[in-house]
Amino acid sequence: MGVVVVTGASGGVGRATARAFAERGDDVALLARGQAGLRAAAREVERAGGRALPIQVDVADFAAVDRAASRTEAELGPVDVWVNAAFSGVFAPFTQVEPDEFRRVTEVTYLGFVHGTRAALDRMRPRDRGVIVQAGSALAYRGIPLQSAYCGAKHAIQGFTESLRCELLHERSGVRVTMVQLPGMNTPQFDWVLSRLPRRAQPVAPVYQPEVAARAIVHAAEHPGRREYWVGGSTVATLLGDKFAPGLLDRYLARTGYGAQQAGQRRDPAQPANLWSPADERRDFGAHGRFDRRAVRRMVQPWASRHHGLLGAAGLLLATLGGVIARARR
Repeated sequence: MGVVVVTGASGGVGRATARAFAERGDDVALLARGQAGLRAAAREVERAGGRALPIQVDVADFAAVDRAASRTEAELGPVDVWVNAAFSGVFAPFTQVEPDEFRRVTEVTYLGFVHGTRAALDRMRPRDRGVIVQAGSALAYRGIPLQSAYCGAKHAIQGFTESLRCELLHERSGVRVTMVQLPGMNTPQFDWVLSRLPRRAQPVAPVYQPEVAARAIVHAAEHPGRREYWVGGSTVATLLGDKFAPGLLDRYLARTGYGAQQAGQRRDPAQPANLWSPADERRDFGAHGRFDRRAVRRMVQPWASRHHGLLGAAGLLLATLGGVIARARR
């Protein structure tokens, strides 16, 4: 049993991750903005057998994150695992995203990870132990249309984490940092992230349940020696496809990326937007979005995706590239 901090813990992947650590026997500090979501997440942690410490905090504010870390250690004990999962975004073409909105996404989605990592390191390094897990994305490697701010932040997290990992290795530190790269997830984000799309936003297929990501994050915390883990074989194929056929995916996504990220229904102009204030302040959204029927519940992926090798992804890569090339040439 240990002490775990999860940011973005009131909904989606963060919510499922907090529950998964509690089921393992850990006590969990839940950091998020929305009171209703935090209260519900805390109840789930306690039902799973862990102690819960819900803390309302905006991860864009380093001082607030640092205070939350101090409170966690005072009330639960030394932090063993810190999971950065909080984010926000805007679904819109880049020219329809206001500069202050782009800045806000960057502050939450990128600097929120920087702030959480710094708060964790300030406490873990003197003890020479601890694990930091970054909930990353396939979009850290491959940007897609309509999510420029989010993709930019995920790319930044990747570079920041690689730099930090080298520094910790140089120090021969006992603190470990790893990433879990996620595909499209069935979370509430598609109904509470600011959107200017004409139709309802949706994840690019294949879509996975947040519990799949949560299990991968717990596994990464237990085995932090690898630099990163991948959820979903298609993410590996996408990465390799961009390396072996540069520019091809740009043309493919230019053709398909707009339609693939929008459902058939018109977007409700009154839907919440959590960029500036939490959508779950008075209403709990839970971990799941509206895609339960199509979401994968188990980690269906090749050996190479689990172990970040290349050979096991070769077949999937060829199949994916075949489809991409056929569509791009039409």
